[in-house]
Amino acid sequence: MSKFGNSIFGNKAPGVAGGTQNSSAQEATAQGGSVGKSDAQWREELTPEEYHVLRQAGTERPYTGEYWDTHTEGVYQCRACGAELFTSNEKFDSHCGWPSFWAPLADGTVRYIHDRTLGMERIEVRCATCDSHLGHVFEGEGYGTPTDQRYCINSVSLRLVARDAAQDNEANDGEQN
Repeated sequence: MSKFGNSIFGNKAPGVAGGTQNSSAQEATAQGGSVGKSDAQWREELTPEEYHVLRQAGTERPYTGEYWDTHTEGVYQCRACGAELFTSNEKFDSHCGWPSFWAPLADGTVRYIHDRTLGMERIEVRCATCDSHLGHVFEGEGYGTPTDQRYCINSVSLRLVARDAAQDNEANDGEQN
């Protein structure tokens, strides 16, 4: 059984009324995100492409993102707020054109919303800290992963902190103390 119940579409997620996504940004923030920034602040901090994907639930074109085929070891953070979301340990090659993971870093790092746009039923994945759109999660596609799930995430929603860089930062922090 998956974390979504018997079916990936079987449960309503926070921020969903009657099976459709609520449009209230304040309600979404109250439900999942704790970063309270105005739309103007997000527009100022993010590039136009980042804003389109992270704040307007857009999608980057397949095979164009920075991380779709990288195998660098490290932690993937939310590009909007820096929350740690995924690691390279759960990343796998799905050949779909976007970075794919079989699980998030930990429970509670992402949240799920039913997405019935474009005539499809999908589960949208958002950052639990800032409520930014990351991508979608699919289940039962036959990939040989421990969860039988594929978190299909936009590269532009992520920032990879390579394992070597993270270790260097920890060493420098230790020297300064």
